Amino acid sequence: MFTHSAFNLRKFDQMPEKCPVCGFRYEIELGFYWGAMYMSYGLSVVIVFLVGISLYFLANDPPTWVYLTTVAATIVLCTPALFRYARVLMLYLFGSVSFDPTFNRK
Repeated sequence: MFTHSAFNLRKFDQMPEKCPVCGFRYEIELGFYWGAMYMSYGLSVVIVFLVGISLYFLANDPPTWVYLTTVAATIVLCTPALFRYARVLMLYLFGSVSFDPTFNRK
């Protein structure tokens, strides 16, 4: 679904216009993936919550700067994955797309 690796920080967000296998257009309508921002935000909130709870219990409630630094670093490192997962979720949930393992390449 994406043209470059998630580790390529300059091009991790690039998508082709169509699927090279089935020809499906990824941009269903103009601005379709704007909703993915909300999904990405929700995933980020879950990560912040999990990191905060983990720090509280595993690091015995460290100072506030440790929470802020750890959460910020985690979110920055997870940004390419969050971006991609949010777009894939948007496509599957609202784009009427489903994976077909029996699809035959021609």
